[in-house]
Order: sequence, then C-alpha cells, then structure tokens
Amino acid sequence: MTNPGTVSDVLPSNGGAKRDGENPAGLKPPWLRVKAPQRERIGAVADLLLDLKLNTVCQEASCPNIGECFAGGTATFLIMGPGCTRACPYCDIDFDKSVRALDPSEPERLGEAVARLGLSHVVITSVNRDDLADGGASQFVACIEQVRRRSALTTIELLIPDFCGNWEALAAVMEGAPEVLNHNIETVPRLYKKARPQGIYSRSLELLQRVRQGWPRTYTKSGLMTGLGETDTEVLAVLSDLRARAVDIVTIGQYLSPGPKHLPVDRFVTPAQFESFRQHGETELGFLQVVSTPLTRSSYHAGEVQRLMRDHPR
Repeated sequence: MTNPGTVSDVLPSNGGAKRDGENPAGLKPPWLRVKAPQRERIGAVADLLLDLKLNTVCQEASCPNIGECFAGGTATFLIMGPGCTRACPYCDIDFDKSVRALDPSEPERLGEAVARLGLSHVVITSVNRDDLADGGASQFVACIEQVRRRSALTTIELLIPDFCGNWEALAAVMEGAPEVLNHNIETVPRLYKKARPQGIYSRSLELLQRVRQGWPRTYTKSGLMTGLGETDTEVLAVLSDLRARAVDIVTIGQYLSPGPKHLPVDRFVTPAQFESFRQHGETELGFLQVVSTPLTRSSYHAGEVQRLMRDHPR
C-alpha cells in the first residue's frame, strides 16, 4: 500500500457494525497509537532529501513509521511526483492530472542520495503517471542505472504502478533487473470500484504473474490494506490469488483515513487477526514472507528482503 493513510487519535466513523471481535471504526485502538516523530530522529534524512530536492512516500503519504525509518537512515523514494494522475479516495498524495515533463536530473539526484545515505537496500516507488505514454517506465530505468553506477552493491526494490496494462513498459523496467518487484493489489476485488476506481484487479494480478514468468530470478511482492470494508474471508481469497501467481512476499496493514474527504475506516483489525493472516499465508499458502501487523506498510523493514535472498537464493 503506497499510502494507507495517516495516524490520528480519532478517525471518522461510518457506523459500521463490529465484526469478528474487531473494533468498529471510531476511537483509534491502543495498538495503533504511535508517538509523533521527533525532529532529531528524522532531521538528517529529511535535510538530505531537501538538499537534493527529492520526495519520499514516507513524507507525502504521512507514513506513521517515518520516525523509525528515517532514524535508521532508510527512506522510500517517490519519483515523478508529488502529484498523481489518479485520485484514489484512500490516498493522501495530491491529485494532478496535468501533462508534465519528467525531470531528467531526478535519477542522478536519487543515485546521489542512495550513495550519501550508504543504503544497502533502496525502495523506489512513484505516483501514477497516466499522462505519459510509458507510465514513467523510462524514469524507473534511469533511476536503476544511477543507483547501480553510484552504489553497485545496493539491492533495488521497485514499487510500481500498473502502467495501464502497457506490458512493453513493464518489460523495459524489468530489463533493469531489480532484485524485488512490488506491485500492490491494495484491496479486495469487491472494493475496487470504491477504493481504486482506475485500477483493475485482474490486471494487477496479471502484472505480477508476467514478472514471475518473464523474470523468474526477481522476487515479487504485493500488499493490501484492511479496514476499507473487506471481510477476513475476502482477505484470505486475495492471498490465495497472489500465491497462485507465485508472489513471494506480502504486506498487510491497517488503513488509516487521512481526513474527512477520504474513505472512512470501516473497522480496526486486531493484532491477533493480523497474526492469523501471517500464519495462514506462510504456513498454509507458502509465501516466503508475510508481514502482517496494524502498522505494516509496503516498504516497512524492506531491507529484510536481503535475508530472504540469502535464505532462498535464485
């Protein structure tokens, strides 16, 4: 989930009924309360990003883990932004449908940031750029090239959009040989019209399957949010669909509404249920890893993928 929303003490309620022993939407439960990041924890990374004029999804999507990640010297870089050509009603990233040229200096600046931060693993994501013929695939390729040039040992994880089903654009990105290819399924198919109106569930599954079939050495990853109105049974069905496409890694986290203009939270899933999702995914379905906690986000502890690569080499 590129953006499951912000953390606040009270979130809007849609009056949804309590299900499966979970908290209904309303007062945020104690397991979702996190301290606001302190300046000293995020300052060094934030200053570097400002200096190099780079965006991160950590900042643009108001991620609750920003203090922990920035303090550890990690960030998920957001390229081609900050405006997105899709207006998904769960997302806090600004909407901008105008036609905009790509910044040719962005890949070089990103490569410089990776080198200066000394990152062993970097995550690069983007806004949707449906105004571009290739959806921005060429910018992903340029970023890969710059990271490889400046920090050859850094492993690269891409979190990409669906490119509107442009499989030539996908192939161009994959020829850059990222170690991990992430594309988030986001929610269950029943809720796509409400939460992801410009997305197509089957198209996202096809993208993941094409990566597995065409570039089998790349580890594939996807993620989804809970709390948009799905049932536990539907979450398990999505996990089955992802595993049927040989996806390796899944992240599952709680949706938190950014504000009153966004979709409300339908329910707060308990930590016990998140753990149940994890156990089912890893034990019953055979994912290499399922990261499933209330505060999990797509790139949270993404560097752990290096351990998976060592344990499950390709």
